Amino acid sequence: MSTYPYPLLNSINSPDDLKKHTLEEMPAVCEELRCFIIDALSKNPGHFAASLGVVELTVALHYVFQTPYDRIVWDVGHQAYSHKILTGRRDVFHTNRQFQGISGFPKRSESPYDTFGVGHASTSISAGLGMSVASSLKHELNRHVVAVIGDGSLTGGLAFEGLNNASINPNNLLIILNDNQIAIDPVKGGISQYLVNITTSRTYNKIRFKTAAFLEKKNILNTKKKHKITSIGNQIKLLFARQNNIFEGMHIRYFGPVDGHDVINLISLLNEIKDFNGPKVLHIVTKKGKGYKPAEESATEWHAPGKFNKETGERIRHNGDKEPPLFQDVFGKTVLELAELNEHIVAVTPAMISGSSLHFMQEKMPERVFDVGIAEGHAVTFSAGLATEGMQPFCNIYSTFMQRGYDNVIHDVALQNLPVVLCLDRAGLVGSDGATHHGMFDLAYFRCIPNLTISSPLNEIELRNLMYTAQLPDKGSFVIRYPRGNGVLTDWQHPFEEIPIGKGQWLKQGEGMVILSLGPIGNTVAAAIAEVEKQVHTSIAHCDMRFLKPLDEDILHHVGKHFAIIVTVEDGVLAGGFGSAVAEFMADHGYCSTIKRIGMPDQFIEQGQPAELYHSIQMDREGITQTLLSMLNQ
Repeated sequence: MSTYPYPLLNSINSPDDLKKHTLEEMPAVCEELRCFIIDALSKNPGHFAASLGVVELTVALHYVFQTPYDRIVWDVGHQAYSHKILTGRRDVFHTNRQFQGISGFPKRSESPYDTFGVGHASTSISAGLGMSVASSLKHELNRHVVAVIGDGSLTGGLAFEGLNNASINPNNLLIILNDNQIAIDPVKGGISQYLVNITTSRTYNKIRFKTAAFLEKKNILNTKKKHKITSIGNQIKLLFARQNNIFEGMHIRYFGPVDGHDVINLISLLNEIKDFNGPKVLHIVTKKGKGYKPAEESATEWHAPGKFNKETGERIRHNGDKEPPLFQDVFGKTVLELAELNEHIVAVTPAMISGSSLHFMQEKMPERVFDVGIAEGHAVTFSAGLATEGMQPFCNIYSTFMQRGYDNVIHDVALQNLPVVLCLDRAGLVGSDGATHHGMFDLAYFRCIPNLTISSPLNEIELRNLMYTAQLPDKGSFVIRYPRGNGVLTDWQHPFEEIPIGKGQWLKQGEGMVILSLGPIGNTVAAAIAEVEKQVHTSIAHCDMRFLKPLDEDILHHVGKHFAIIVTVEDGVLAGGFGSAVAEFMADHGYCSTIKRIGMPDQFIEQGQPAELYHSIQMDREGITQTLLSMLNQ
């Protein structure tokens, strides 16, 4: 870590060190912190624009509050880099998101300043409320709890559940609403429009705030009177501003909107309101990517830009023209192609238009693409509603986020056997985002649900054909899961072919040992088989099963009768997944082959490059090769 040009920042190893500096020095601290983040992320990629947008807020929070005794809860955690740097992790920040380095998100086991582990959106209000109520029950009346949430996360239903509960439970929670009008893509929906249109008079707020502070200090204003005054204030505000305040309507005091990049004013305001009793919202307006012009102008592209030249803003790309496409791009281009053939096809995603590559379809058919905000459960049930009226929805949700819509899949899609195609992007180990984002569990958690067809393509052509098959009549509820990153084929845009439901394909014949794989991990298996056959004079059979449900029973009966050793390989957890299904089938039908299951262990897996992670759990070519050799040598 360089000692220049960060003379202030290099003296700050904790929030206590930050407080040793004067209030007038805080803008300079913010400037150094912003430059530090730009420099670090240009070399070691991470979540860029979000962290730049909250530099002043982060400095103000740690300057005003006595962290870690006072609790700061971040939502999602994309914006927590400046928090990490100020709380003792500056000198190890170069390991951010790297294998065995610090996490890219707040993580309780990493630091006492990380009060709540995050990675999924809309959790901060609920978690912060729990902390605030716990402090009250333990009579820790001097402990402050601050929940920071962005306008994008506020579109999630859990945020509203937290707000609803905060309005009735005794607590002193401070909610910071960071309003920058963008999550990864621009925020959509009524809440976004409400925040855009909110016209609360700054003069009115200032007068109301000063009056309330005076009355509270004089013990004139209690909770009951405050609710009455708030009600009257809402009516006055509605009269002059023609805009109801949703927070004050729930008896949550509202302050703002204020400039989120004026650190001195933020510090002053936080000092004034932090001891107010009851729940309160401070609405700050910020700019995502603040202080770095390319990110300010294109926040979506600079959400997580990879390596870049910090002087020119040029992103460093390594993709060649002949490199296989991203699986997400194959999905995005294929769903557009299918939609041009089938007028009933629509696409749904929870705030992941660019991440799922639905921008291809959105550009040509905007009326048939729906970004529902950070609301996975709603995305699923909304898709179910579309399906009841004859539409054919392709609902694209990252595997890790589909966990949040699990009940909706069971109750609203599968139970009614509706023709919804659930496309699970980012299945498997996704890399630097780590444990909160790995798509490890979907095979296991979906396998037990009736009426679901569950599939995973070996390559890009198979993905296209599974998507084509899923939208044909009478295919019911259909799951297609595929990984992050590039596929294996450059020539992939072949004419569509229907794939028979529940039918696998033999990739290689052999004797003695058979490998049953599911999904793109089969390409790694094929490479491992080739390596084993170089070392041992044997012939290993390999079958790509394609479907977890229904299983290809013809293949499994053949395998049970003709092979002494069966190895299953899946890009998901071993417990309850594909290997378990094969083992259950063999046991149920009285086959006595030796079965070895290869998959992810019963543990949460850290962050790092996918190659490093798969190597660490012996699921790369080398690891699978060693497992096969050990089975043959038994």
